[in-house]
Amino acid sequence: MNISEFKPLIVQGDSSLLLDVHNPDFESARGDISPFAELEKSPEHMHTYKITPLSLWNAASAGINHEKISEILDNYSRFPVPDNVKFTIKDIISRYGKLNLDKTEDDMTLSLTVDSDMIYMELSAQKSLKTLLRPVENRMFLLKLLDRGIVKQELLRLGYPVKDLAPLKDGDPYEFSFREVTESGRVFGIRDYQKEACSSFVGNNLPGTGFGTLVLPCGAGKTIVGMSIMNKLQTNTLILTTNVAAVHQWIDELVDKTTIPRDEIGEYTGDKKIIKPITVATYQILVWRKNKESDFPHFDLFRTGNWGLIIYDEVHLLPAPVFKVTAEIQAVRRVGLTATLIREDGAEGDVFTLVGPKRFDVPWKQLEDKGWIATAYCHEIRIDLYEDDKIKYAIADKRSKFRIASENPWKVSIIKKLLEKHRDDQTLVIGQYVDQLVEIAKIIKAPIITGKTANPEREQIFEKFKKGEVKVIVVSKVANFAINLPDASVAIQVSGTFGSRQEEAQRLGRILRPKEKDSQFYSIITRHTTEETFSANRQKFLTEQGYKYNIEIWNTKDLM
Repeated sequence: MNISEFKPLIVQGDSSLLLDVHNPDFESARGDISPFAELEKSPEHMHTYKITPLSLWNAASAGINHEKISEILDNYSRFPVPDNVKFTIKDIISRYGKLNLDKTEDDMTLSLTVDSDMIYMELSAQKSLKTLLRPVENRMFLLKLLDRGIVKQELLRLGYPVKDLAPLKDGDPYEFSFREVTESGRVFGIRDYQKEACSSFVGNNLPGTGFGTLVLPCGAGKTIVGMSIMNKLQTNTLILTTNVAAVHQWIDELVDKTTIPRDEIGEYTGDKKIIKPITVATYQILVWRKNKESDFPHFDLFRTGNWGLIIYDEVHLLPAPVFKVTAEIQAVRRVGLTATLIREDGAEGDVFTLVGPKRFDVPWKQLEDKGWIATAYCHEIRIDLYEDDKIKYAIADKRSKFRIASENPWKVSIIKKLLEKHRDDQTLVIGQYVDQLVEIAKIIKAPIITGKTANPEREQIFEKFKKGEVKVIVVSKVANFAINLPDASVAIQVSGTFGSRQEEAQRLGRILRPKEKDSQFYSIITRHTTEETFSANRQKFLTEQGYKYNIEIWNTKDLM
């Protein structure tokens, strides 16, 4: 038998990749192809990846060239890699760097140079660019400084990523340092991968650096990475995050681990509007407006404070309206922090152009192996549909079918069994539908947090949970966002947002803080329903990171 027959990868002519889960080289192959290919399907035996223009341009921005990609494919491929695939990879990845954006003598104008006559003529003929680009000699266009982001968006849509070399402004200086011992009395140090993530963003401070997205697992210390970048740049900083609880966590972390006084950190939320050299705000307040026809009154926050750095926490949740103002402030250093670049609205290209390409990515399992995040085991528990709901399910539309399956009453019995099994563990019960969660909270006698829970009450419950005074809390979609619950080791997911891969990752992330015991993630699914189909899609991203779901089928007779 030819040795190539033992290789794990099959490269198909449409640039899709089939990866054999049972092959001994599966793990190493998965790690090597993930930087330039996106996981599409993850059934039991063969995982399907797709090489896309955006995945290749993210790889190019991280320094991976087409020769390296071809070498990886040849190394793992069971059959010869089709020539058209290699040609397509080379052609697409070579477009990164063909269009360069740079400064001119006029501070309000930028130049866009193109290294190909054919591309220059193609762009000159584009109607969508007529009002944005002014052709000049030597394959060059001129554009207004304020159109920097819009032009980059449009060019990416046309298949031409821009290498942005135009300088970024420095903003007002703000000096601080890290503490060697935190305010709470713990020895503090930056981990190696956190330093590497910071350096990959800051670079040498030359043109082409100072903007980008850093991808690290939940629990890996993205906040520390953000603070490290602030420490490197020593400038006024605006931090944008998902909710008020996350704002307070950022402020607490800054005070605990740096010399920044609390009274020099501003909070810009629905409750407070205080701007300081370091200001932490929510996405919600930025996108608030009186009605759909009104302007966004709080967008002015971007233009005040003379920021030298903007941090987009959980950038995969960045609301679409913020992209508009992000396009206007392209001269500011900006970093996106996230556990996953997946956006369910398909706006990954906007993150690439307006916040910046992926500069750093570290596999979740790699950090787990080193003990930086908790070892986690994923379980999918499947249960039959409740007998009384079968007719109602059969005649319902697709959306209603999903909700009926999600609210299967048998799930409450499973929750009770799991809580008994993990009676000594700090446990989160997480779901999508508030009515379902309220009922569960009553039955298991646990506090509940939803979007309507007032911030003081929410933080009080979180504090009791952290202290161990409360063992179980029921949480709605607020658990998808940046909440710091370091002692949580069990998560029970009873319902979710259809096939949201980012949500699945965020929910697992709630139990990945390093701790003495392993973490357990349970997802309860109604079998033979649409919920089962959506669940498979939800698991894709975590499967790509190396997690495996143990499928357990529970008998309803055991729950009676």
